[in-house]
Amino acid sequence: MSREIIRTDQAPQAIGTYSQAVKVGQTVYLSGQIPLVPETMEMVEGDIEQQIRRVFDNLQAVARAAGGSLADVVKLNVFLTDLVHFPVVNQVMADYFAEPYPARAAIGVAALPKDAGVEMDAIMEIDS
Repeated sequence: MSREIIRTDQAPQAIGTYSQAVKVGQTVYLSGQIPLVPETMEMVEGDIEQQIRRVFDNLQAVARAAGGSLADVVKLNVFLTDLVHFPVVNQVMADYFAEPYPARAAIGVAALPKDAGVEMDAIMEIDS
């Protein structure tokens, strides 16, 4: 099965040796997004809620570039440097997702690139 590399300027460009997303068949693997503003490649200003919203906006842009949307996400991984912010993830996630919600994991980590407070990656299944 062939792989299609997904790229969009509506999300931050890769800052390492990875692609924004890779599509294999109808499955799309979205790389981790941190709260970078695509136009400046700088961290979004504001609190953890603003960081979480920026991450969802970035994931949404990559999902669209792949021909889908966040509604097509079947698995979401959330990485937080402080799990005290987990309720904020739930609150903001409700603005981006509707039932049925994707499967999800929330993982506490010691650090993230560029000192981000949150990173998320996802797996998406899209129709042909």
